Amino acid sequence: CLRHEFGTVTGRKRRCGWFDAVLVRQAIKTGGIDGIALTKLDVLDGFEEINICTGYKLDGETIDYFPSGQAEQARVEPIYETIEGWSDTTYGARSWKDLPAAAIKYVRRVEELIEAPVALLSTSPERDDTILVHDPFQ
Repeated sequence: CLRHEFGTVTGRKRRCGWFDAVLVRQAIKTGGIDGIALTKLDVLDGFEEINICTGYKLDGETIDYFPSGQAEQARVEPIYETIEGWSDTTYGARSWKDLPAAAIKYVRRVEELIEAPVALLSTSPERDDTILVHDPFQ
């Protein structure tokens, strides 16, 4: 896991990974989704570099979709784009201007890759630590 993440109910350590833009873009297209809520941005605080999955290798071939077959899914390897991280905290940020420039760049890159806006951005486990980036109702 990227950080110390534990299940709320079970208390078990969570298995976490880098953002998978391919899978999210595919879900957006098939589900007719207008935008996403990008949660737990604060978990990335302090990373010098951040990876985003932008494709997969399947049997030596580069693909830009997540295969539907279980056998193929077991064989895919993620292809990562590495971007600059940030050392300043995003924890508890409630406005866009409170975010480090590199965090904003990360969010914008996610939007480009998933071909949809990030509507909401959370910066801590607290409900109020949320930034309305794009109003999903307008």
